[in-house]
Amino acid sequence: MSLRRVNVVILVLLAVAFLIIVQRNLLNLNDFLISENPDAVPGMLLPFESEFSPELRPDLVRTGEKIPVVITAAEERLGAVVAAMNSVYQNSKANIVFNIVTMNDTVDHLKVWMSKTQLNNVKHKIIIFEPQLLNGKITKDPQKLESVKPLTFARFYMPVFIPDAEKAIYLDDDIIVQGDIQELFDTSLKSGHAAAFSDDCDSASAKGIVRGAGNQNNYIGFLDFKKEAIKKLGMRANTCSFNPGVIVANLTEWKRQNITNQLEHWMELNAQEDLYSKTLAESITTPPLLIVFYKHHSSIDPMWHVRHLGATGAGNRYSPQFVKAAKLLHWNGHYKPWSRTSSFTEVWDKWYIQDPMRKFHPVRKHAGDK
Repeated sequence: MSLRRVNVVILVLLAVAFLIIVQRNLLNLNDFLISENPDAVPGMLLPFESEFSPELRPDLVRTGEKIPVVITAAEERLGAVVAAMNSVYQNSKANIVFNIVTMNDTVDHLKVWMSKTQLNNVKHKIIIFEPQLLNGKITKDPQKLESVKPLTFARFYMPVFIPDAEKAIYLDDDIIVQGDIQELFDTSLKSGHAAAFSDDCDSASAKGIVRGAGNQNNYIGFLDFKKEAIKKLGMRANTCSFNPGVIVANLTEWKRQNITNQLEHWMELNAQEDLYSKTLAESITTPPLLIVFYKHHSSIDPMWHVRHLGATGAGNRYSPQFVKAAKLLHWNGHYKPWSRTSSFTEVWDKWYIQDPMRKFHPVRKHAGDK
């Protein structure tokens, strides 16, 4: 064998050895990532996180304690999350970091929207939600499946998406913040409580109510108390419910109590036994939260979650003075502030930033409309 052939054989062997070493290192890295993320759900793909917003202007960089805010971005509601983030950011000097959970096919649109507006100067991460995470946890009934939006369950997985955070805020996209988010973040949670919510029986909204709301406000409106699995829990059907559109979470306590696993258990059981109320009007994410946090959650200042602005007659229910004084407004209900029939759309319009790709268009009444 010539010297040249010997050299070629040696090079080939070295290349094979190098590839084997690389493969082993990658496998070790995967094991390391799994060990470093104990809260990751078995079988779940770890979320992809984009880099923080690049090249922030030095005069716009905010320092101090980070305030992680988790919010979802659905393609058909992208204008909502833009308006919500803009209102949060412009009304505070705090060091806010937005963790935007979205689907893979929405990323490009979201990035363009962020980059072409003043939101490019906001610290943020984009996290991809993997729908297969919900396999076996939601109903297979075609009629009900149509109303299931995967991103609504993102709030269940906050410790997975931001594993280093000890505390975080979750916000629905149909909100506008008018106060300083630092105040909400500073909400005090009782010892052993993993989350704080705004109870549906609180009296704050009543200050601005002109006529009775008639909204669901107790457990029987969300759970079927005739089912044996619900009966065994010993919960009172008339217990005041809460709205999970705004959450202040102690993620350290959340992980310690395995809250995510508990929520998934009730999701799976509901998929098998249909435990939720037949008259359920709100999000299907609410029932498992009501069960897991039954009489074991702290309270948010009611003015930090003034809701039902998306319900019928909200324009007559709340006075303009009350809406102006609210720290956070939530258009939960059928009528959203980017649609023609919603109330107080002028408040939402103040924070909306036009879509540079011209895909999202708020619907507004014209002068000739009745």
